[in-house]
Amino acid sequence: MAVMARYPDKHFSLACVDPPYGIQQDSCRVKSRGKLAPTTNWGNFDWDRQPPPVEYFKELMRVSENQIVFGANHFINKMAFDSPCWIVWDKDNGDSHYADCELAWSSFKTAVRKFKHRWNGMLQANMAEKEKRIHPTQKPVALYSWLLANYAQPGDRIFDSHGGSLSSVIACVRHGFSITCCELDPDYFKAGVERVQREMDQFVLDLPNCPVASEVDLFQSADANIPSPDTQAALI
Repeated sequence: MAVMARYPDKHFSLACVDPPYGIQQDSCRVKSRGKLAPTTNWGNFDWDRQPPPVEYFKELMRVSENQIVFGANHFINKMAFDSPCWIVWDKDNGDSHYADCELAWSSFKTAVRKFKHRWNGMLQANMAEKEKRIHPTQKPVALYSWLLANYAQPGDRIFDSHGGSLSSVIACVRHGFSITCCELDPDYFKAGVERVQREMDQFVLDLPNCPVASEVDLFQSADANIPSPDTQAALI
């Protein structure tokens, strides 16, 4: 909320966010679902006790022209209007106690669309370039890449209010989009920034094919005015 307050109306072209769903998830419940391999103990899930308040969604819609909101099926009463364009992420997880799909509400007026990408514990769609999991609700970079390809235009400014593992940032780096992203948890923020930096370092080694985003602003500070140097990472 503090970071969004810095920006004028419709500053961002697209807000693509994955806020807490408020389903009171915890490590014990996650662990009980694992079948193929021991499940990581992610510790405290206090951040998932409730979804953001209505005021958050009003502010999100103020600062962005369009929105994609994961998990909105858990808090649909907080959304400003109905949507014909729900986005379905099919996790292709086979015989599992985890949800088969995740749903995202969007402000677009197109039909329902589905993206199929395996994401089941140690099993991922791209096993050759397997992503290291650093966050309990981490989403694959490929999902955000697909969203950018289908719902963003070249030159769009992207906003992510709940960065988590910063997969959204890596997708923007790969496809040349500017992004502003927030994450309150200092440990996830640090791990995510390191992950983004590794991605950007790879592009530096391959400059002829480098689409690097023109601007990446990562905020861990709750200061609405000037984030302190030790809590803001600006990768240009």
